[in-house]
Amino acid sequence: MKSKTASWSLPEILFITSYPPRVCGIATYSQDLIKALNNKFDNSFSIKVCALESGDVNYSYSDEVNHVLKTSVATEYEKLARTIHDEKQVKIVVFQHEFGFFKEQEQAFLKFLQRLSEPVIIVFHTVLPHPDESLKTKIISIAAACESVIVMTHTSAGILTTDYNLPPQKISVIAHGTHLVPHLSKRHLKSKYGLKDRKVLTTFGLLSSGKSIETTLDALPVIVKQFPNVVFLILGKTHPEVKKNEGEKYRESLMRKVKKYALQNHVLFINDFLELPVLLEYLQLTDIYLFTSNDPNQAVSGTFVYAMSCACPIISTPIPHAREVLTKDTGIIFDFRNAQQLTDGVIRLLKDNPLRRSMSTNTLEKIVSTSWENSAVAHAMLFEKMTRKKISLQYKLPAINLDHLKKMTTHTGIIQFSKINQPDLSSGYTLDDNARAMIALGMYFKLTGNKGVIHDIQKYLGFIKRCLQPNGDFLNYIGKNNESTIQNEAVNLDDANGRAIWALGYIGSLKGLLPGTLISEADAMIERSLLRIGMVRSTRAMAFAIKGLFYYTIGKKSSPHRILIKTFADRLVQMYRHESNPAWEWFEGYLTYANSILPEAMLYAWLLTGETIYKEIARSSFDFLLSQIFNENGIEVISNKNWLQKGQVAGHFGEQPIDVACTIMTLSKFYDIFKDEDYRLKMETAFNWFLGNNRLHQIIYNPCTGGCYDGLEETHVNLNQGAESVVSYLMARLTMESRNGTYF
Repeated sequence: MKSKTASWSLPEILFITSYPPRVCGIATYSQDLIKALNNKFDNSFSIKVCALESGDVNYSYSDEVNHVLKTSVATEYEKLARTIHDEKQVKIVVFQHEFGFFKEQEQAFLKFLQRLSEPVIIVFHTVLPHPDESLKTKIISIAAACESVIVMTHTSAGILTTDYNLPPQKISVIAHGTHLVPHLSKRHLKSKYGLKDRKVLTTFGLLSSGKSIETTLDALPVIVKQFPNVVFLILGKTHPEVKKNEGEKYRESLMRKVKKYALQNHVLFINDFLELPVLLEYLQLTDIYLFTSNDPNQAVSGTFVYAMSCACPIISTPIPHAREVLTKDTGIIFDFRNAQQLTDGVIRLLKDNPLRRSMSTNTLEKIVSTSWENSAVAHAMLFEKMTRKKISLQYKLPAINLDHLKKMTTHTGIIQFSKINQPDLSSGYTLDDNARAMIALGMYFKLTGNKGVIHDIQKYLGFIKRCLQPNGDFLNYIGKNNESTIQNEAVNLDDANGRAIWALGYIGSLKGLLPGTLISEADAMIERSLLRIGMVRSTRAMAFAIKGLFYYTIGKKSSPHRILIKTFADRLVQMYRHESNPAWEWFEGYLTYANSILPEAMLYAWLLTGETIYKEIARSSFDFLLSQIFNENGIEVISNKNWLQKGQVAGHFGEQPIDVACTIMTLSKFYDIFKDEDYRLKMETAFNWFLGNNRLHQIIYNPCTGGCYDGLEETHVNLNQGAESVVSYLMARLTMESRNGTYF
């Protein structure tokens, strides 16, 4: 055993696992998991690695590896146990278990576990059903020495409880992590890799006879006869242990079969351990992913889930993992080594483009909850629980990323909806979204001074000008060809009008920062809009208008528009007095969306006028709202499936980013004014909703695209990343960046 010495102030978690550059599926798994944990929680704990080695190899490791355990040497286990005991910062030991790691020193491994005084988590990568007494005794003994057991499928958890009699409360199911991908154009990627106009079948992973790739080769002649443009990609090197024992015997047997069937133009061997970005691009260009393992006890496959994360329709043998996650909507299961069934499945999917596209979408929806970011959240929550909260989770703020906002923006403005992360131009544009986008980039410019966004601010301002009508009203809906749509006649536009006032007022407040011509244009529009805005009665429209007029009038010694602010505020006071009672301190008989804008508007009215009643109602209504949406789980905003009616119980799904973002912005303003620490803490709690601290413990912000998912549903996340969501997240993120008293 060799070690590197260092000291850490944070609690330390020691992972004992194979680790790159060792070529091994568990090594890659551990590296991906540790990277995700560090990206999300590096202020909560420090992660170090003890790398497992066998034989005479000596690898050169990255800095996180500070111990190496030679698994074939019994005395090394005892030395490592003493070292861990002496390192007082170690609070948890996480063991990645595979039977092959410890086959030479099973007793030394078990004694090592039993000697550790720190809580141990064991991750079983293989769970064999129907064990003999010897195997059953080994697993029971290993589990008894550990505080917690992790498996990756519910099938494996069931086997441990029924076949090994492990207590269910000791077992956590945390799915194998998957990578978030940008979902690039399949056509573009095929052209990039010289596969233009080909139908691509793919398998990948370290080659061994257990992959049963010959089953696909046996199926290909019939497939190629019907689809001459088919190509089968075999991605991956031969497994190092296999190569050590038998060389390239298996690959050579496959190549002989390719020649026998005259498939040289239809099979491509890529004999390399591909870098992750390249691998994910190959999977994204794949039309059908083929998983042909002949091991009925293979509990889980990293290759399988990577393919799912790239939205590949999958045809698979019935390993437990496939039976658990594949349905008729996401793929096809065929019998082990049954080339005819594989042939039928491939031909069926290649003939049916709509079915293949549907499976692709369904596969992605099924697997996205297993992203490495979500896996990191699940592991971190377990760490916190095991240490009785001696580890306190601090979510790390992601970098500010405008990529998806830019992707959603055309020469006209920001597109309303997206399909996953691809802009859906057919959905057109809305005043709501472009007003929000202009505010967000105004906030960004105020924070960073980055002049590169001024052009986009001008673009969104131009869209608002396009919506402004001669009488001072605004349209809200503009079609993809820049035409007004019928929705403008059927939908109440007051809220959109109010939001436009907010956006114009806020941009106007950046006088001296943004170009003067842009400020003058915004001022001219707000003046024209005020010809009609006084007629609105919509609660939120009045609140948005108060916020915009506050910005518009701030710094002006006198303004006739202060009268309008007072008019709107007085109407809100009347509504509050009519609806509120000791159990319902609110302006309406229900809570709907963007609720926090109402108390925030009252706060702005008080700041501008000094009317005490506005301040009192601002605080009482906001504190009431917070009591309805914050609980022991964090924040759970009002469901858009069924608004919360007075006297009823709130629903807890259909949570949208706009509501969380609005709450964060209001909390920021209230904290700046009242310096109540509870407001600041609730800001952090609310923002962590985007990062995975929510009812489903799944990320809402997508760090891969810079986008934000459209909502938290009952059992899943809505994967579309539309304009409202991405802009709402960005406004919340910028608010968190500017908690030093800068007002937005």
